[in-house]
Amino acid sequence: MSQPVASRPWLFFLLVAIGVFLSTMDSSMVNVALPTIMRSFATTLAQTEWVALIYLLTITVTLLIWGRLSDRLGKGKMYLLGMLVFSAGSVACYLAPTLSILIFCRFIQALGASMMMSSGPAIIKMVFPVHQLGRALGLIGLATSIGLMSGPVISGFLIRFFSWRVLFLVTVPVSLTCFGVGWYWLLPAHPPSSISLKKSRFDWPGLLLWTLLITMTVLVSTHHGAFSGGMLLTGFLGFCLLLFLFKVIEQKAVEPLLPFILFRDRHYAIAIICAALSFAVLFVVLILIPFYLDYGLRLPVDRIGLVMMAVPVAVFVVSPLSGCLYDRMGARLLTTTGLTFCCLALIFLCFLDERSTFMAVAWRMALLGAGQALFLSPNTASVLATVDPHRIGITSGMLATARNLGMLAGVTFAGLVFGEVFSLLSGGLDLKDFSPVHTAAFIQSLRISFGLTAAVALAGALLSGRR
Repeated sequence: MSQPVASRPWLFFLLVAIGVFLSTMDSSMVNVALPTIMRSFATTLAQTEWVALIYLLTITVTLLIWGRLSDRLGKGKMYLLGMLVFSAGSVACYLAPTLSILIFCRFIQALGASMMMSSGPAIIKMVFPVHQLGRALGLIGLATSIGLMSGPVISGFLIRFFSWRVLFLVTVPVSLTCFGVGWYWLLPAHPPSSISLKKSRFDWPGLLLWTLLITMTVLVSTHHGAFSGGMLLTGFLGFCLLLFLFKVIEQKAVEPLLPFILFRDRHYAIAIICAALSFAVLFVVLILIPFYLDYGLRLPVDRIGLVMMAVPVAVFVVSPLSGCLYDRMGARLLTTTGLTFCCLALIFLCFLDERSTFMAVAWRMALLGAGQALFLSPNTASVLATVDPHRIGITSGMLATARNLGMLAGVTFAGLVFGEVFSLLSGGLDLKDFSPVHTAAFIQSLRISFGLTAAVALAGALLSGRR
């Protein structure tokens, strides 16, 4: 580490924290806006959820690419370029005239977010000493919570008094300012890696198969009704074949996209898998609760934003404490307790109905947020603190990939389970056809979705206890 970098780690921390804040605020704003966007374009739930899905799918597929390239081109440069692309995508989303174009613009936006996510934790690891790593990552969790906390409030206000389109312009002035400051002031102190791109080969076959695997899974999960039984069986067999080929290619690759050798470390494997499970659990709730507050409790959109604040407020309070506790007691107890809290929150969410108060929803969401905060910082720090220095970039990418793969799985799972159960209980209707007479079917669909998600959280807690 160069002396200029070592002497001012908190300036680099601020740059990373702002990027985390912007990306999480954007995500939370869009989640709250999904019911409004669905009405605006008169589309189905399966179509509308692609506004969130394409964002997560793109990040999941590309994170490992940016992780590799950041090791070679410089993590600071990759991070700032990501911020610039994210800004351009945000402006394009504001201008999108149709749902299809909006989804494509979210793809552009996601490319920039992926570039930032792949480099952010690695920058924190490089500029902070080991004994301060837990604290720094805990404060990054604080930035995450502020973004998530402000997103629903801003979203509710802007949708009520302006339009959902304005949501995408909120982050642009700050992100462009940070890009300019970082590029001309901080970046010279963080030189690119001396490793040449020509000295190693990128795993393009692995990337192609990885993209096909993830995309096929999401498409079949969200549009399975359009396929016949024979087509689904063929798709399943094709998926198994692609998965086998992917494993073979990655085991033979000199620099594999997904280095399976790292998963031989039991602690590493458990941390990555549990990260994916925790975010899957979180995003099932973040996708379904706005629809519940809108269709079930009939709250105005600004009130929905206030209720959704419960998760990030809890993260805001617990995350710094979680990071400090990790520096003293390690990860196992904290991560296991955190996922157990998530499981309990989902069990309590199963008892909601059309007569529940917004406070009844809020305290359950707060419990979920506290569980996430207890889990995330110790889990991330425990991996980055022990990994070899030359694996920092790929490990940062792996952690971000696991998180976004979990988010993607959560959104897909929520749409699949809730949509199928609601269709079954309502006589074949889609959520866009909802009317008050279907409230009982809606609530029952919600309970089944949350019950199955609680089982996923419990599995994560049991697995985390074995690290």
